[in-house]
Amino acid sequence: MLYQKTVNREVIIDGVGLHSGKNVQMRILPGLPNSGIQFKRIDITNNNIVIPSVFNVTNATLCTTISNEHGVKISTIEHLMAALFGLGIDNALIEIDNSEIPILDGSSKIFIEKIKSSGIKESNIPIKIISINKKISIENDNKFISIEPSKTNLLIDFEIKYKNSLIGTQRNLVDVYNSNLSDIYESRTFCLYEDVKKLQSMGFALGGSLDNAIVVKDNEVLNNSGLRNEKEFVNHKILDCIGDLFLSGYKVVGKIVCSQGGHKLTNDLLRKVYEDKSNFSLHEIKEKTLSNTLIDKVSLRSIA
Repeated sequence: MLYQKTVNREVIIDGVGLHSGKNVQMRILPGLPNSGIQFKRIDITNNNIVIPSVFNVTNATLCTTISNEHGVKISTIEHLMAALFGLGIDNALIEIDNSEIPILDGSSKIFIEKIKSSGIKESNIPIKIISINKKISIENDNKFISIEPSKTNLLIDFEIKYKNSLIGTQRNLVDVYNSNLSDIYESRTFCLYEDVKKLQSMGFALGGSLDNAIVVKDNEVLNNSGLRNEKEFVNHKILDCIGDLFLSGYKVVGKIVCSQGGHKLTNDLLRKVYEDKSNFSLHEIKEKTLSNTLIDKVSLRSIA
């Protein structure tokens, strides 16, 4: 049986916010079964709990920002959420002393390493998954995203198109529950050199550097270490997509196809899925045997 999991002991992470440029300390603490992922702003005394839910996304410009009904926000949550998703962490309390998650190296790699080093604690409560019942699509100018039924897997087919000759057009298809996703989780955020000053003038990327982002100038990567994998640009977009999908609150079973999408398009898609209960089914894992995929050969009991 696939049981709900949390961290075994607290995980302490220090760093700088990518967009705010402010130093931040974060603690990931064990959570009780069925409590989900919760953020707590410890620099604020009251009304300081923020839930990473699809309907709590209040801004999706260059990162995913969530807020509660009192306007308390947490931004740039996508890389941490992707790490939690990949490690199967269903429940955790994340205390943070500022409004933005630390960017670390610009990927999920360090989050995953630190959480794994703390150990992962398994409960006796089965996980829940959400499966897609029908195809749903959104098209906006040259951007497109869709989700459709898949028997046992989460498939993400993602494409990016840039005028920059080095980035160009990249596409990758990943089977999230059945593949080695090391390349995905270590892929860093990126930007064009000519956009840096513009972003900073708009209040973004104030904490950005070559230590936490790939910077591309013409046909050259300015980072001394170069790229970590040959599809790092599109792989980072897939990483973002995984993190944003976890705002559904569950593991997702379906197939995503996306071209030139981002945080907003993924959030718009999830909101459209939740508009009609016939679009999805919520299930609880019931059997003991599992193959390499998340729910292959596992019978499901519908709970919604």
